[in-house]
Amino acid sequence: MELNPKAIRGSFVDFVDDPFFRAETECVRYFQDGLMILEKGKILEFDSYANLSDRYANLPIETYEGLILPGFIDLHVHYPQTEMIAACGEQLLAWLEKYVFPTELRFQDPDYARKIASFFLDELLRNGTTTAVVLTTIFPGSVEVLFEEAQKRSMRLIAGQMLMSRNAPEFLINEPHKAYAENCELIHKWHGKDRLLCAITPRFAITSTEIELSLAGKLKAEFPDVYIHTHLSENLKEIEFTSSLFPDCIDYLNVYEQFGLVSDRSIFAHCVHLSNSAFQRLSASGAAIAYCPTSNLFLGSGLFKLDQAKSEAYPIKVGLGSDVGAGTSFSQLKSMGEAYKISQLQGQSLSAFKAFYLATLGGAKALSLDSKLGNFAQAKEADFIVLEPNATPLLRLRNSSYTGDSFGDLPGDLYRDLDAISSQLFGLMILGDERAIKATYVNGELWQSSD
Repeated sequence: MELNPKAIRGSFVDFVDDPFFRAETECVRYFQDGLMILEKGKILEFDSYANLSDRYANLPIETYEGLILPGFIDLHVHYPQTEMIAACGEQLLAWLEKYVFPTELRFQDPDYARKIASFFLDELLRNGTTTAVVLTTIFPGSVEVLFEEAQKRSMRLIAGQMLMSRNAPEFLINEPHKAYAENCELIHKWHGKDRLLCAITPRFAITSTEIELSLAGKLKAEFPDVYIHTHLSENLKEIEFTSSLFPDCIDYLNVYEQFGLVSDRSIFAHCVHLSNSAFQRLSASGAAIAYCPTSNLFLGSGLFKLDQAKSEAYPIKVGLGSDVGAGTSFSQLKSMGEAYKISQLQGQSLSAFKAFYLATLGGAKALSLDSKLGNFAQAKEADFIVLEPNATPLLRLRNSSYTGDSFGDLPGDLYRDLDAISSQLFGLMILGDERAIKATYVNGELWQSSD
């Protein structure tokens, strides 16, 4: 890595607080002409160009048109499902049997796994995602190659070996004690190495025996700073099946609670059909929800209650997950756009600032990594993207005349700035895709596609 400081100049947008609970104008930070100084992969200083330019007059400056934002954070994505994205015609359980399980068998071959891992990580970066929580397979080699490829790209990545010991094809069943030993080895080797972190990953309660979940709880007790990453209450038939397997548990969440798997480092994907009690218990535990809009719609799972998860009475940490391959795009812009539509269907509204918060600082808080990621605070890791609001002919036409919504009685310059930025970001989350990602920086370095 280059050790000399370097500078990035342009229009910067990030968040300093949660716009679901405070006025958006108090949560958004915007420098129309800002300067960010980078050194050793971190943010050395960040302020307006006018305030910093004299001190760094001799430093080479890379200047960008567009909007510079923190890199997107994906809280839930399956890299082995990359090649089977857009598989038609089933809901969750049948979809797994028909498409997912046969595909995951191929990942027992490390060379094949590396090929897909390399494509997968480049696709994330092409879409502006610089941090991801990734599911793998039961094969330890599928985790090894993913970590190796992420390490090459200096990415912040969280992953673990999938735990599955029943209700799946024999070729995807792993003996629980063997899986426990393999996970121990992976954690010792990779957790905390460079920017890599490990997760204990039961696929979901249906595919784990009580013995396996007990061993997952043992792993968590032995490695308390390792994450838990799994699925929760995605599909009604899944919930019914789970209830039949664990009749002594009061609900789906209680299955994980019984084995010590619910804490402030637990990430639960989907959570579409939670009771009020489950929402309240997740809030009390400090656990996070990975909201996966494109997947929830594609599989017909249901409409996530974002307003309830972000209620003042029992707030829950929430970030966005692409959930490829049930999710239909690697682009978190697409995730935001579908989240907006889901809110509309429930009589709610999701603003651009709230959506982009979920994909940046909100995601970092969900991972308890907001001391390292999520905005442009000094000493944070320098993962950021450059968005082009006029990336396509349609966006260019739309932005030439659209003024957006009013922020009310604000000083003239601030009103015009926030109004314009809100409008541009909203246009991007409804109409944008990877073409709107003008540049992706990882750990302070510009990512270059190998294409």
